[in-house]
Amino acid sequence: MSYATKAMKRLRIVSCQPPKHHYKPAKKDHVNIKRHLNREFSPLRPNQVWCGDVTYLWIGNKWQYLATVLDLYGRKIIGFALPNSPDSELTKRALSNAFEARDRPSNVMFHSDQGCHYTSLAFRQLIWKYQIKQSMSRRGNCWESLPHEVLWV
Repeated sequence: MSYATKAMKRLRIVSCQPPKHHYKPAKKDHVNIKRHLNREFSPLRPNQVWCGDVTYLWIGNKWQYLATVLDLYGRKIIGFALPNSPDSELTKRALSNAFEARDRPSNVMFHSDQGCHYTSLAFRQLIWKYQIKQSMSRRGNCWESLPHEVLWV
């Protein structure tokens, strides 16, 4: 028995783990959204390539969802949203925050995984409205998710 386990027993402390949370796996690739980034993770200027990701956090007694937008040039978060539900409004709000914070740049590429947050019609319409080029990693390819995995390390 480890020292920590003994100390917890002596102090009558019980570990509480939040319930597990799972997303449904995608059945097929979204072939209508191309993979433009091609693992080129070192853009030459700001606002050239942005990456997005969504994660969930156990806060208090419920799940909160966090969407972030990272400028790959400086590896800094430039937009985020933290609502209660994991719908496309989450990613739309994060993208809108980034777009406004960067003074509505042009010629931006937005790269993400194939999550439903990024393939929804509502999110894609916002991408079209902002004239942003959308790029997605291939299904199940963790090496292409590398730029936004930096956020959770």
